[in-house]
Amino acid sequence: MNYNSTDRDKIGLVIIMCFAQVLVQIGAFFWPALLPDLMQLWKLSNSEAGWVTAVFYGAYLVSVPILVTLTDRLDPKSVYLFGVSAVIAGHLGFGLYADGFWSAICARTLTGVGWAGTYMTGLKLLADHVDARTLSRATAGHAASIGAAGAFSFATGDLIALFAGWQTAFIIASASALVALIVVILIVPFRSKPITNSGNARKLYDFRPVLKNRSAMAYSIAYAIHTLEMSAIRGWAVAFLSYVAISTGDDNQFLSPAIVVTTLGLIGTVASVSGNEIAIRFGRRKLIMAAMLASIAIAAGIGFIGSMSYTLATMLLAVYGIVIWLDSSSLTAGSAGTADPSRRGQTLAVHSMMGYTGGFIGPLLIGWTLDLAGGMSGNSWGIAFMTIAALTTIALIIFWRLRPRELEGDKHS
Repeated sequence: MNYNSTDRDKIGLVIIMCFAQVLVQIGAFFWPALLPDLMQLWKLSNSEAGWVTAVFYGAYLVSVPILVTLTDRLDPKSVYLFGVSAVIAGHLGFGLYADGFWSAICARTLTGVGWAGTYMTGLKLLADHVDARTLSRATAGHAASIGAAGAFSFATGDLIALFAGWQTAFIIASASALVALIVVILIVPFRSKPITNSGNARKLYDFRPVLKNRSAMAYSIAYAIHTLEMSAIRGWAVAFLSYVAISTGDDNQFLSPAIVVTTLGLIGTVASVSGNEIAIRFGRRKLIMAAMLASIAIAAGIGFIGSMSYTLATMLLAVYGIVIWLDSSSLTAGSAGTADPSRRGQTLAVHSMMGYTGGFIGPLLIGWTLDLAGGMSGNSWGIAFMTIAALTTIALIIFWRLRPRELEGDKHS
């Protein structure tokens, strides 16, 4: 395939942004990777550990409608650089000052604000430079970089902590984000054309037109439950596998919980990109509904069945991860692709805000359920995952009733 200079510039921009996203996000899941050890060190309850995990998503939830919507008026690069700076400060603060529940809450809150300023903001930067037909694949590539970073985050954090201590792990995560900041400052250009500031700030944050877009909202509602499942797994999979290993006496040194969850994330990243291609060829709605149905079936039994065997738990988590991640890119591409182009920033802000409402609830839901059920046990893990299955069922019914549009280039579009 031949590319002209403009195409090569766009491809180069996508590669640079994906590289930067990996550097920024590599430390995002150091906390859940190290959760069992830090829970013991700081004597945290399941609910408190859930709060430290959830506050990351809560900070994202509060910040994202402001930061991402601003990209409809400000250069996305400026907002992105702010977000990276917050990530640097959050990781550095955790590594240097965190010594218990409240200090961890503060540091993870700052990191969550940074995530809000980099995740969808980076996607908006790309969306402003590609046409509608290629937006779906650009979104998938962006999601793949985030997914790969998230996957390696578990093993990386665990490995650094093993040899240099958990504080060093977070300091290195801060340094990695600093490299991303320098790369974007030096290489990614600012917008060449000024943004027309039509209307006032009040209209900028008027989300009613976005909420009236049934198609975009359908994808966003499904994204909310997708992120709830994903954050619950990312936040508690290491703890779940650690419980199974201890309770069954099956301490697999080769497949440690951190390695399993890293592999899970990598498999999920491939599933996300593959799922988007399947959506293009066979229909986006079909792919998403099939993934949600499979997710309901697995979540209903994974806690009960997986608690019986470490090997069985890892196998079920692998399948569950594929199913959860399968529609990730398809959902975000669907929301962005069916949005009013002049309100794409607003739409992505709402989409992300709804998604990370689920992300905030997921880890808390698991922690609360475990405590209410009397602590970690096979039954309590089973009940915790069943509550997720119930919520996914509700989201599937809503998605089916709203019948969102396919994207340009999708089958039946």
